[in-house]
Amino acid sequence: MTRFRRTATAAAALAFTAAATAVFGFAGPASAHVTVNPKEATQGGYARLAFRVPNESDTASTTKLEVVLPENAPVGSVSTMPVPGWTVTTEKRKVDPPIEVHGSQLTEAISKITWTAAGDAGVKPGQFQEFPVSLGPLPQVDSMVFKTLQTYSDGNISRWIDEPAPGAEEPDHPAPVLTLAAATATPAGSTAPSAAVALPDDDGDDDGNGLAVGLGVAGLVAGLAGLVLGGLAFARTRREPAAKA
Repeated sequence: MTRFRRTATAAAALAFTAAATAVFGFAGPASAHVTVNPKEATQGGYARLAFRVPNESDTASTTKLEVVLPENAPVGSVSTMPVPGWTVTTEKRKVDPPIEVHGSQLTEAISKITWTAAGDAGVKPGQFQEFPVSLGPLPQVDSMVFKTLQTYSDGNISRWIDEPAPGAEEPDHPAPVLTLAAATATPAGSTAPSAAVALPDDDGDDDGNGLAVGLGVAGLVAGLAGLVLGGLAFARTRREPAAKA
């Protein structure tokens, strides 16, 4: 009977863990190198990105971040979001041919973004900081590699500049990579979405997470139900010998 009770409890715990993961999005620890999030965007569109910078030092703080935009994929519009305690500067370069943005021909593009901590605002040991950027229109390339330098208060510099190689293991100091997917073309004369596409609610609050949350709640309920049934079965087996006696 003890084995049955342990099995029922373990099954319920497993279901609860799966449900919690689906509902709350629990995940494993993030990798220690600088990354760009999200990791995917669409060619020709605009994207709000964040460079996520974990502090790897046990004693020093991260005081400067330099992000170099790829030369083979210039972007016409680059804007940054204020980060408390940090100042931001940009550098430009000439581009040829020019970049067209909303009918205008641009002959210069941002080539580098530098964030510098003021006072005690650096990223301290055991912490991380995100640096948001808006980019667009995104170029017609498969990916953008952002070579990045992370400077610490003790003078050490982590150079996240290694580009990924197809089929190879991740390099020791990988550069943040944004994968770009081709925009989906709308068929000519099409005025209604496909029946397979879920439409949002009229109030516009449906962000596509409803299904995942529903499935997670269902898994949680199923796990709790399994625990209850296991307990009832155990109680019934305890009563049956007593009744026979």
